[in-house]
Amino acid sequence: MKNVVVVGSQWGDEGKGKIVDWLSSEADVIARFQGGHNAGHTLVINGVTYKLRLLPSGIVRKNKVSIIGNGVVIDPWALLEEIKEMKSKGVEVDPDNLIISESANLILPFHQEMDAIREDAAGKSKIGTTRRGIGPAYEDKVGRRSIRVMDLISENNLDHRLETVLLHHNAIRKGLGKKIFEKDKLKKNLLKIAPEILKFSKPVWKKIDEFKTQGKKILFEGAQGILLDVDHGTYPFVTSSNTVASSAATGTGCGPDTINYVLGITKAYTTRVGEGPFPTELRDNIGELIGSRGKEFGTVTSRKRRCGWFDGVLVRQTIKISGINGIALTKLDVLDELDEIKMCVKYKLNGKEIDYLPAAFDDQLKVEPIYKIYPGWKSSTKGIKEFNKLPQNAKNYIKELEAFIETKISSISTSPERKDTILIEDPFKD
Repeated sequence: MKNVVVVGSQWGDEGKGKIVDWLSSEADVIARFQGGHNAGHTLVINGVTYKLRLLPSGIVRKNKVSIIGNGVVIDPWALLEEIKEMKSKGVEVDPDNLIISESANLILPFHQEMDAIREDAAGKSKIGTTRRGIGPAYEDKVGRRSIRVMDLISENNLDHRLETVLLHHNAIRKGLGKKIFEKDKLKKNLLKIAPEILKFSKPVWKKIDEFKTQGKKILFEGAQGILLDVDHGTYPFVTSSNTVASSAATGTGCGPDTINYVLGITKAYTTRVGEGPFPTELRDNIGELIGSRGKEFGTVTSRKRRCGWFDGVLVRQTIKISGINGIALTKLDVLDELDEIKMCVKYKLNGKEIDYLPAAFDDQLKVEPIYKIYPGWKSSTKGIKEFNKLPQNAKNYIKELEAFIETKISSISTSPERKDTILIEDPFKD
């Protein structure tokens, strides 16, 4: 038995929803450890579609425990709305199957406003955030002025904490010519929903330790992708949290030895939402074809995703950064109609060949991809469940990809349907 961390090995949107859905059916406990209500995991179970933004994927399955860890920032109103949405589809959500860390930090209305204000003011330098207040909430967390779930217990404590955080935010709002935020109204609104939030609140680190002692299988569910990591991604066009696998430990309060297997979700091509460098981006008919066949629109924002060839250099880099043990390759079938398929195997920067993405933003914009070209297979792979039944050229491409990234491919997805998966290695099994 192993505990598994699932992370995106690109810029997010790799198809984690389908893979996490299958894994959550095998796990006993499913824990979110970073990010906010921008995860955008789509699950299809018995013909019913569930679009999860904050709730862990295990919530739609019976006899599972779902955890929102301390590393997650929570919009309490968005959470309650998502719970309401799940209940309308017949999903039970109660303190027996949902646990929220008492140490988790809250996203409040002024965080969302600040997110939008800064994006609008940035012009060409905008990051492309979801405008949900996630970044400003993380800023308050590290600035030690945040409101946490536990602060909802005491009205007096909440009053003090709100004074602290609004002292900071109202000073900025005044400087920007914006109306100051009224404390009393916000306090009243928070106290109104406090009982609904607090009934799920527990010390998550303690619950995780109990589950470990009981021999439960734990799935740690990451959001976004490693290339959006605030330290290791294409900074500044990144998210505001650490998306690497090691964050599963800090974001839930368990030791690193809890993690036994890291599964990286990887598209057979590359996509990105929002602004920032993208060395293999295709701004032509092929890019449009990939986007159309892959239905590349964001689950949370509906924004059109930028599409490009598979960047082997970047994936190999994220594998090493996050300690990935196996790759779940998704959306292979999207490439079925292409005459040829390219994979980036090196970059050229200032006339020199390099085998990694440099950290400097200017260099990231200047790198030119060097491709290896493979013949397409021009036949359908949709729904194939055995590796040997794939077209030969598809098998060749997969084997070359695996050799280049220096990590085994543990599964291959051949359609959005959960059953359409070639399983090579079960991450949970010893």
